[in-house]
Amino acid sequence: MDGGMTPAHELAIIPEGMVADLLTRQAAFDAVERVFAAMAAGAAVNFPVVREALGHEDALYGFKGGFDAAGGVLGLKAGGYWPHNLERRGLINHQSSVFLFDPDSGRVKAMVGGNLLTALRTAAASSVSIKQLARADARVLGMVGAGHQAKFQLRAALETHRFDKVIGWNYHPEMLPGLGAVAADMGVPFAAVDLPGLVEADVIITITSSFAPSLMTAHVAPGTHIAAMGTDTRGKQELETALMAQATVFTDEVAQSISIGEAQHAVSAGLIATDDVTPVGAVINGTHPGRVSDDQVTIFDGTGVGLQDLAVADAIVQAAVAQGMAIIVPL
Repeated sequence: MDGGMTPAHELAIIPEGMVADLLTRQAAFDAVERVFAAMAAGAAVNFPVVREALGHEDALYGFKGGFDAAGGVLGLKAGGYWPHNLERRGLINHQSSVFLFDPDSGRVKAMVGGNLLTALRTAAASSVSIKQLARADARVLGMVGAGHQAKFQLRAALETHRFDKVIGWNYHPEMLPGLGAVAADMGVPFAAVDLPGLVEADVIITITSSFAPSLMTAHVAPGTHIAAMGTDTRGKQELETALMAQATVFTDEVAQSISIGEAQHAVSAGLIATDDVTPVGAVINGTHPGRVSDDQVTIFDGTGVGLQDLAVADAIVQAAVAQGMAIIVPL
C-alpha cells in the first residue's frame, strides 16, 4: 500500500430473497461438515449464546457467534422467534440475519438474510450425521415431526443417502401429507405410521418443538441412527432418556448438548456423563470410529451452533460475489 493509505472497504449485502438462488443443499452440507471438523480439531470456537425474552410480542431474541480460524470466518447471527408473525403479518415466525466480519481488522464485510440459511444448515447437520453414522445398508427413513423444518430435513436426507421408503409420524397427523409430497417429488414412497411403527426405520429424524419425549426405546430397532434436531432449549425433549442411555451419543457441540440439547435430560438423571457425548467432527476427522457395529444405536444431538450459520453464510457470500449478485456498498 502506498503512503500508508487504507484500501477501499466494501460491504456485501445478500438479502433473504437472493439466498435460494445462491445456496444449494450440497454447499450447505459441505460448509457444515467442514466447520464440524474444525470445531472438533480445536480450530473453531462458538461464543456463549445470548437469548432473551423481549417482553414484547412474546418474542425471544438473541445472538449466536463464533470464530473459525481454519476457515477465516468471524461473525454472528442475530434473530429469534416471533410467535405471532404468521397470523398477524404473514411472515415466518423465525427471523434472523447473519453478519460477517474481517477477522484481521474487525471491519464488517457482509450481511446475509438468515431465514432460509437457518433451515438449510439445520438440515445439513442431520445429513452430515447420517453420512457419518448411519449403516451403509439403511433403506427406511423415519420422520418424527411434519412442520416447516421437517420438509427441509427430509429433502436433504434423501439427497444424502439412498432410501427406498419414508415413514412418518406427527402430533398433528393432518400435516403428514406435506412430507408425502416431498417424498413423492424425490421419487420415494411415503407412509404414515403410529409411533411403534417407527421400529421399521433404519434412520429416524426427530424435528419437533416438544417438551415431552415422543420417541421411546421400544420404537427404535437395533442399528438405528437417530438425528434428534428439535431440542435446542432447556426443557425441550424428544427422546426417552433410557434411549439416550443405551445409545452412542454424538453432537455438534458438547457444551450445548448437555445444557440445552437432548442430552440435558439423560445427564441430569445421571444416565450418561459429559464424556459419553462425542463431537461428530471427531468422526469426520477420523479421531473417533463412529459406528462400530450394525446393531449399535447412534444418536446425533443437533443443538444448532453459530459456527454453522457463519460457515453457510460465508459460502453464500462467496457465491454471490462470484456471480455478481451481491449488493456492494462502499464503506
